[in-house]
Amino acid sequence: MQVEYADVSDVGHREDNQDRAAVAANGSAALLMAMDGMGGHADGAIAAEIGRQVMLNAFGAEAHPVFDPLGFLHLALGRAHQSVVEAGRKMPVEHRPRATCAVCLVQDGSAYWAHLGDSRVYHIRNGLLLKRTRDHTHVEQLLREGMIREDEIHGHPMRNYVDCCIGGEPAQPEMSLSLRRPLQPGDILLVCTDGVWANLRDADIAAFWRPAGPPLAQALSDLVDRAVESSAPHSDNATAAALRWLG
Repeated sequence: MQVEYADVSDVGHREDNQDRAAVAANGSAALLMAMDGMGGHADGAIAAEIGRQVMLNAFGAEAHPVFDPLGFLHLALGRAHQSVVEAGRKMPVEHRPRATCAVCLVQDGSAYWAHLGDSRVYHIRNGLLLKRTRDHTHVEQLLREGMIREDEIHGHPMRNYVDCCIGGEPAQPEMSLSLRRPLQPGDILLVCTDGVWANLRDADIAAFWRPAGPPLAQALSDLVDRAVESSAPHSDNATAAALRWLG
């Protein structure tokens, strides 16, 4: 398996960085993830770090390529959720650590992904968006019900009301899982927190890397810089990981 990958995280205009990102890759499979510790909770960074470590450990313990990709994602995120819940078990409900997350598994010429909350996965081909996840938020529900338009999401006052996450309540959250997504050489998978997409359009994100442009790592860093600048002077933590499938 030939891939190019990178990850980057910027504190933005916040005092600390509650986001986490990672890419783990070998000759048969790769896992990329972005975790966003929820800013309204004191231990968001703890939730994001626990989630990241649990997912990395689960991936490292698997034989590769993973036999059941979607089953792996479901079980690993379930373990991450329970680990974060346990970390906040003795805390009042409103202070328990929580995080949104987006994870993507790439193997055998295909991608599989899962997400909770408003961290996203993008599948990009030739600078165009093929598919992205739909947020678990109140405004996304309004969009599905036809009460608002797509172009009204960015400025909506309830844009950041997230419906599900890892951590918090013990009950298993209702994560969203993809179907198998076949890949072509040059395809890019991008996972990111809302600090990246909040004030950028999908088309701008999809065009962040071009064949004649800089390497993927530099292009991803430039994308995050643009995301921070577009939200200045109140930008959130901005975090992303990307993988380019070469064959």
